[in-house]
Amino acid sequence: MILCIAEKPSVARDIARILNAKDRHDGYMAGNGYFVSWTFGHLCTLKEPHDYDPYWKRWDLHSLPIIPDRFGIKFIPQPSYEKQGRIIASLMEQSEMVINCGDAGQEGELIQRWVMQMCGCKLPVKRLWISSMTDEAIREGFAALKDEQEFQSLYEAGLCRAIGDWLLGMNATRLYTLKHRSGQRQVLSIGRVQTPTLALIVQRQHEIDNFLPTTYWTVSTVYRDTSFLSTQGKYEKAEDAEAVIAQISSLPFEITNITQKKGKELPPKLFDLTGLQVECNKKFNLTAEETLAIIQSLYENKLTTYPRVDTTYLSDDIYPKVPNILRNLTIYSSFTEPLLEKSSLKKSKKVFDNSKITDHHAIIPTGQQPGHLTEKEGKVFDLIVRHFIAAFYPDCEVSTTTVLGAVGKTIFKTSGKEILKPGWRELFTQENDICEEENKEVEETTNSVLPSFVKGESGNHKPEVKEKQTQPPKYYTEATLLRAMETAGKTVEDETLQEAMKENGIGRPSTRANIIETLFKRNYIVRKRKNLLATVVGMELIDTLHDELLKSPELTGQWEYKLRCIERRELPASQFIQELKQLTCNLVNEVLYGSNGNPPPIAQTPPPICPQCGKGVILRGKTAFGCSAYKEGCNFRLYYDQYQASLTDTELCAALEDWAATHKDIQTSK
Repeated sequence: MILCIAEKPSVARDIARILNAKDRHDGYMAGNGYFVSWTFGHLCTLKEPHDYDPYWKRWDLHSLPIIPDRFGIKFIPQPSYEKQGRIIASLMEQSEMVINCGDAGQEGELIQRWVMQMCGCKLPVKRLWISSMTDEAIREGFAALKDEQEFQSLYEAGLCRAIGDWLLGMNATRLYTLKHRSGQRQVLSIGRVQTPTLALIVQRQHEIDNFLPTTYWTVSTVYRDTSFLSTQGKYEKAEDAEAVIAQISSLPFEITNITQKKGKELPPKLFDLTGLQVECNKKFNLTAEETLAIIQSLYENKLTTYPRVDTTYLSDDIYPKVPNILRNLTIYSSFTEPLLEKSSLKKSKKVFDNSKITDHHAIIPTGQQPGHLTEKEGKVFDLIVRHFIAAFYPDCEVSTTTVLGAVGKTIFKTSGKEILKPGWRELFTQENDICEEENKEVEETTNSVLPSFVKGESGNHKPEVKEKQTQPPKYYTEATLLRAMETAGKTVEDETLQEAMKENGIGRPSTRANIIETLFKRNYIVRKRKNLLATVVGMELIDTLHDELLKSPELTGQWEYKLRCIERRELPASQFIQELKQLTCNLVNEVLYGSNGNPPPIAQTPPPICPQCGKGVILRGKTAFGCSAYKEGCNFRLYYDQYQASLTDTELCAALEDWAATHKDIQTSK
């Protein structure tokens, strides 16, 4: 038998149907020489501190940094997860080969590898690697199974990510909670990705709160119902602007120059996950998490390709499949038929570029007919389809007209844009169908279409002075925060630079939505309309952190870059882990012992030994001090209603000595 392990039951059912494994059993399906089982996403997790050493269960500054000699994994302690793990282990014993059918990405590789390790897999392993869930893609994938070793570096990068999150999160959370919570019970949760993300929001909020607006004045005039702005720009004093008005009010306005420049607008880029989340937040007010759930559903229902991608390009081998995809998008036939009538489709380097592809290509439709979709699913699917079709349409041809005018010595300017041939814009009939980037100021004298002006013409005009104020930065929305995470907080408008920055972003496309939701759940941020605001708790947390290691988007971006280097086999995983361990040690030492980071030459207090059994060490539990050997039968307790939970180590040792002195009979019998 061959055991196939999918990441979730719904995927397993599709694979079992293709493989003709029809017999249903508890936790798997069987037939035609195959077992098909599944996980529920993560079945396993890294061990917790107390799994390595009972003393580490206790939150104590003396125990930091917590760095295991070797990291281990365990099944997530839930009965259904542990049961499924036992089922998979049993099926392995009856099989001669395993096919890893996990999600085709870094996290999917990690999930499956951990399960196979926990189940003691010694069998040959093959990898199913597909970009869509259509029957054709699944069959093609099984016909071209890959060797597990091809994805070893992907697993190592995922493992390094998990260990890095564990090391920094576990140590920094305990460190700052114990150091700064001042007797409060609230845990100061700190994470490798979530904290720099929160820092972006807090920094922007500080900029807004501390912003001092300045007043300035502009001079404009209206000629033939068209607004012209003085090229002088801003005036710092009202009287200077008024003086200009006084000089020009009685003079005629004359057109001095007209220039027309024809240009082309390229079709919008295909979607990566972040781009889709940004657009859906702007257009439909969907959160990043909602968009991820919707596109995941569309993928599992075979309508779109693999969603957790960070590229906007397609590989060359997709090009021959495009006509068939377009042909099957029958509800869009009015847009696809003009393309299919041509002898060949446009093939742009802006769309097809193998050098921009790693594991998966951009998100596109598969050509499968949609059944019943919810309103939100329909909107997201329509957006993806229109962007895909637009990629093969002609460029939009435009003409930009700039007109200069003069009143005396004062020069005025206006501009306008006219669409000559709509090209790909035919797919986007509504003006807001293509969202422009937020935070771009549009000049007040930019018009859609200008009247026909003639050089030398002149006439009356209506000048005016306008009082304005400089504006503070805008609050982050989920759309702008996702872009900021993608570029590690740097404002980058150039598309080429944006692509390059993706390797240094905060988090990955597949994790950013979850990071934002985590900040909401921990009450670090709130949503006000579309804006994201830091709470008092969130601002206090960032203000408490003085170490840039924990809140620097750039540094976190560098770590992401190194993880990608591990994927490409350009950096040993062991080197990255060693760097993380050293960073963790430096962080703890600096917070505890000052900027020199050197601990005082005082031996740390060893954990007190249980006076009853003499084997376990004493832990601080929820209601009492207890023995770590409780699973072996030791029932030693010092309850907090008799002994304060806040006892220092010295006071606790004294209390244990007193207990031992009054319970000599137990010691003697032992």
